[in-house]
Amino acid sequence: MKTALIQQTCSPDPTDNRSRLAASISDVAHRGAELVVLQELHNTPYFCQVESVDYFDLAEPIPGPSTAFFGALAREHGVVLVTSLFERRAPGLYHNTAVVFEKDGTIAGMQRKMHIPDDPAYYEKFYFTPGDLGFHPIATSIGKLGVQVCWDQWYPEGARLMALAGADLLVYPTAIGYESSDTPDEQQRQRMAWQTVQRGHAVANGLPVVAVNRVGHEPDPSGQTRGIQFWGSSFVCGPQGELLGEASQKEPENLLVDIDLKRSEQVRRWWPFLRDRRIDAYGDLLCRFRD
Repeated sequence: MKTALIQQTCSPDPTDNRSRLAASISDVAHRGAELVVLQELHNTPYFCQVESVDYFDLAEPIPGPSTAFFGALAREHGVVLVTSLFERRAPGLYHNTAVVFEKDGTIAGMQRKMHIPDDPAYYEKFYFTPGDLGFHPIATSIGKLGVQVCWDQWYPEGARLMALAGADLLVYPTAIGYESSDTPDEQQRQRMAWQTVQRGHAVANGLPVVAVNRVGHEPDPSGQTRGIQFWGSSFVCGPQGELLGEASQKEPENLLVDIDLKRSEQVRRWWPFLRDRRIDAYGDLLCRFRD
């Protein structure tokens, strides 16, 4: 399955961002992509660097204008498309939501971000209610997509539950980068930890992983920090954690990677982790902490 990862910068103009995304979707579709994955909150700059009620105006309902726009693109190009939107569910109730479109432009399903961070420059708890859809793959014509969003990618529980529900691959739209005051060594430790934990999900579950990050520097509107340098590095790995393709750390890129979905079953025969799980002994995973 030819898979496209669209890694781009974001300008303050949502129309410009959507226009460039449309051009990139057209580009990869003409190069044979069947699955196209976009980065987290791709319509706008990463507004969560500050807490401002004005940014709630960026949210929209699902279905809504963006689902109409991206649904039309999926239909025009005959691709399964994974998007990431700021969902206005009700007044005062908002989610960070991935929406998956089938090749005919219909909504195949959506996944609300489950784990919500609250760190300097990532003030997402101010904006987003934690997801309430559980961990269920989204069925499409090309397979079952285990879609989660950014901070979810650090948690092995979500990846495992998606695998146990029959996901054919794990997909993570992402927006993550460096704080510019970190040392170069610390920056690289963070980037490699991000990639390593996701490659670990691939190994532990015998599934390919697709992670799409944004790139470029986005200033802090408040001026309290020096903004975020998003580290790009969008990648695909196979079911043994092997890198199948990796994008630039600094430049926008449309990355196409061939994924052999049939290989997962063979890898699971060699490494039968699901067979050997001690499901009788894992009850304490429901504890916040074991004293």
